[in-house]
Amino acid sequence: MGFRVQKEMSESGFCMDKFTIGCFAHALCKKGRYSDALDMIQREDFKLDTVLCTQMISGLMEASLFDEAVSFLHRMRCNSCIPNIVTYRTLLSGFLKKKQLGWCKRIINMMMKEGCNPNQSLFNSLVHSYCNARDYTYAYKLLKRMSACSCPPGYVVYNIFIGSICGGEELPDPELLALAEKVYEEMLASNCVLNKVNTANFARCLCGVEKFDKAFQIIKVMMKKGFVPDTSTYSKVITFLCQAMKVEKAFLLFQEMKNVGVKPDVYTYTILIDSFCKAGLIEQAQNWFDEMRSVGCSPNVVTYTALLHAYLKAKQLPQASEFFHRMVDAGCLPNAITYSALIDGLCKAGEIQKACEVYAKLIGTSGTVESEFYFEGEHTDTIAPNVVTYGALVDGLCKAHKVVDAHELLDAMLSTGCEPNHIIYDALIDGFCKVGKIDNAQEVFLRMTKCGYLPTVHTYTSLIDAMFKDKRLDLAMKVLSQMLEGSCTPNVVTYTAMIDGLCGIGESEKALKLLSMMKQKGCSPNVVTYTALIDGLGKSGKVDMGLQLFTQMSTQGCAPNYVTYRVLINHCCAAGLLDEAHSLLSEMKQTYWPKYLQGYSFAVQGFSRKFIASLGLLEEMESHGTVPIAPVYGLLIDNFSKAGRLEKALELHKEMMEVSPSLNITSKVAYASLIQALCLASHLEEAFGLYNEMVRKGVVPELSVFVCLIKGLVKVNKWNEALQLCYSICHEGVKWQGNNSFDGG
Repeated sequence: MGFRVQKEMSESGFCMDKFTIGCFAHALCKKGRYSDALDMIQREDFKLDTVLCTQMISGLMEASLFDEAVSFLHRMRCNSCIPNIVTYRTLLSGFLKKKQLGWCKRIINMMMKEGCNPNQSLFNSLVHSYCNARDYTYAYKLLKRMSACSCPPGYVVYNIFIGSICGGEELPDPELLALAEKVYEEMLASNCVLNKVNTANFARCLCGVEKFDKAFQIIKVMMKKGFVPDTSTYSKVITFLCQAMKVEKAFLLFQEMKNVGVKPDVYTYTILIDSFCKAGLIEQAQNWFDEMRSVGCSPNVVTYTALLHAYLKAKQLPQASEFFHRMVDAGCLPNAITYSALIDGLCKAGEIQKACEVYAKLIGTSGTVESEFYFEGEHTDTIAPNVVTYGALVDGLCKAHKVVDAHELLDAMLSTGCEPNHIIYDALIDGFCKVGKIDNAQEVFLRMTKCGYLPTVHTYTSLIDAMFKDKRLDLAMKVLSQMLEGSCTPNVVTYTAMIDGLCGIGESEKALKLLSMMKQKGCSPNVVTYTALIDGLGKSGKVDMGLQLFTQMSTQGCAPNYVTYRVLINHCCAAGLLDEAHSLLSEMKQTYWPKYLQGYSFAVQGFSRKFIASLGLLEEMESHGTVPIAPVYGLLIDNFSKAGRLEKALELHKEMMEVSPSLNITSKVAYASLIQALCLASHLEEAFGLYNEMVRKGVVPELSVFVCLIKGLVKVNKWNEALQLCYSICHEGVKWQGNNSFDGG
């Protein structure tokens, strides 16, 4: 139609003007008919110029005829039409719209060589496109070129760049995050700020790589640049800090939030309360709960559930019960998550029966049995146990060694159409293994694999550990082979279980070979691994090898702890290596006896209760507020005394009284050993000196101490003194009656 009108127009003696020719040529190029466009221009006796060529290039770009468009650019030059900034921007915009980023790079290089630069908007679009294509190196190169092209980077392009790197669900690579940090510093130097979304995302990424100080400072720095954060921004950064267990920094940011007049909402309070509860800071969490209510911010079911769970885990059942009723009275009704948390918390508090009562109420089989942690209401019929509820109860029953009940619960949940997950199967397998029912554990293992769940490293480790302890070595090796075939790599816990198991059946040489293999596989042994092997070597009478391994672990960057020292000192004393034992005690005092150590539980972290009990340390753990060094002294004093090395024994006794002045059962044993040795060596004056020291401290010596003293007096013919001591025993005899097995005859 256009051609017909153009022909009619020509026959009537009219010519098209430049604007009409440009429109027609553009339209023809859009259809790919650029040859017709050139013919039409020639017929109209128009000379190609930059404007007309640019219009034709624009049409070719819209038709995605990229090679033709670039060829036409070269044709322009041949016809002495010099491309201008509009020509290049037309090409660049066209390539950008069609996501032809390779062509964009070529055009950018061409135009910049000729002194034509993209404008601010085009630069922003280019950076955005290359960031979307994850070509951050070139995007950053463009960012740096902007200043040289008289359009310095601003708010938009900085947010595009940092937002692209930090806005994904996954954390960026360390190199990319470092680039984002670099651009962030450049942005600050340019007096620009991040927007609210990017502030939160950037903080999340920094928390992810443990740069908590920088994450904490982001909002403060942004505020200095004029950024006004809202509740959402603060809440997100506080959340990231809490998730990284940096509750102190989260608290400081929360305080700052209130100081600048930003009002916390229920989400902010809840995340703080939940995080402080998980950190064991229940009192502070309760204070915030009271504060939020006082400022008119109503707690929701998540807030109540977090505190309830914390009280139960801390075994504060009265407070938990009271809080549960406060929740109901406030009109905040518990949901399935609350009841799951209640069951889990009661199990962790050792209240398995109460947990079962809540479960029975949920499924309607409790009869007339009442539960202080259940609310009867209209909505309760709609609340049913879910996989989390069952998982908590199964885990609790297994830890209480009620694995048969836990297994029955598995069948019960299947009958309700609730499919068990791998966590429940893992808990059951571990539970059966802990009580030595390996065949049952294997049955659950097969059932788990048939249901399509892949066994985890934790699953395999539970089985291997139990099989070693049951001395079923061949079966353990079979499971290990199955583990490796399933591409499940053993971790340090798996290797430690095997090493401990081999040591338990006297195969310390094989355990040493396994340690070497573990290192070759790139798995570094930890303090529990080394301690188990050192103990195994000691029990096999290879104390020298244990000492060598102790030196080796220190040189390889694995620091021994209290249990390691205690194990090795025990074995050195048993082997008569008293000087080595004393040297270990001195080293332990200097490096692993800090006064700030809060408790024995910290010192034995990572070791199983069974292993600690096998070392005879369980009673010490329960009777001492801090790591008990006195028993180690007592052990050495006893051995040095029995070896007749009284001077060293007395020296150790003096040291013990300095570090542990309170007299306990350990120091009483040490006194007895020393007094006996001194009496045997006829050092009666020193023996009676120690006896008087005990009496001064208000402690009645054991009858065996008096026997030693009497024997010592008889040995040096001091019969009168011996008889006097006998009479004093007769007068005090009632105090020892029933406490001693000594037979006077």
